Amino acid sequence: MAVLVTGGAGYIGSHTVAELIDANEDVIIVDNLSQGHRQALLGGKLYVGDIRDSEFMDTVFQENEIESVIHFAAYSLVGESMQNPAKYYDNNVYGTQCLLEKMKAYGTKRIVFSSTAATYGEPQTVPIQETDRTEPTNTYGETKLAMEKMMKWFDAAHGIKYVSLRYFNAAGAHRGGKIGEDHSPETHLIPLILQVPLGKREQVAIYGDDYPTADGTCIRDYLHVSDLADAHLLALQRLRDGGESAIYNLGSGKGFSVKEMIEVARKVTGHPIPAVIEKRRAGDPAVLIASSEKAKSELNWTPKRERLEEIVESAWNWHRDHPEGYTE
Repeated sequence: MAVLVTGGAGYIGSHTVAELIDANEDVIIVDNLSQGHRQALLGGKLYVGDIRDSEFMDTVFQENEIESVIHFAAYSLVGESMQNPAKYYDNNVYGTQCLLEKMKAYGTKRIVFSSTAATYGEPQTVPIQETDRTEPTNTYGETKLAMEKMMKWFDAAHGIKYVSLRYFNAAGAHRGGKIGEDHSPETHLIPLILQVPLGKREQVAIYGDDYPTADGTCIRDYLHVSDLADAHLLALQRLRDGGESAIYNLGSGKGFSVKEMIEVARKVTGHPIPAVIEKRRAGDPAVLIASSEKAKSELNWTPKRERLEEIVESAWNWHRDHPEGYTE
């Protein structure tokens, strides 16, 4: 019996594959490698193809006895999603429909889904709870919410149980240093900061210093990518134990400002990392912090790598040793 990981060659997917292999699971990966990297896989059996390709997915399900799915395959650039919404609906929403139809056809009844805090939009309260309203402010978040709702109705109609994990800011790299974060283009704060000591940019931009926070910069909740991966395994076990479908936030429950992140990176790298203030970006909430109490109580999930210095140091070790990412 195997676990199918869609988008498993991506950043969070590859770290989850690594944890599944450590847990002695039989892992099948489907990835079209449009964003993922073959070198990011520390094991498992890779099928290169698209989840929207019906014949390809038939081959995957026919050649393997797939008992559960962990679903990462999606586009995730907020800005691009606003410029090209059709691309995101086709890949994210229609892709999920195709996947769920194959699961139904082959009798696979469990799926763990990679969702996002972007489903909430502008938060009404902080920390954000799973019962808070969901009003996405961008196409990316809207497609993820649509994917969640599709799973709800597939559960009602066909008994396919799901766990949706809404996470906040994934960061860091695998403890072994072999895999890490490599996006093109890069949009995440920590890799952008670390590009300065790597000599790839002269300074890092801070988008707005007039927010209603202690130092005027946005506050976000950062979680080590391996702690995220652990949560996927615990969610899978919940479903295997007969648990009902559920939605969980995943975050540290702590917030750090952009200026605080830059300061930690300066300490970790020993580089001055010059910063320049730019105009605010549209749609950036001042504070996004998760309440993860539900995941802690129901999944027995506890982040093990909570120190911000440890998260940034693991990222720095990866980027310093792989300055060109997986292309070396």
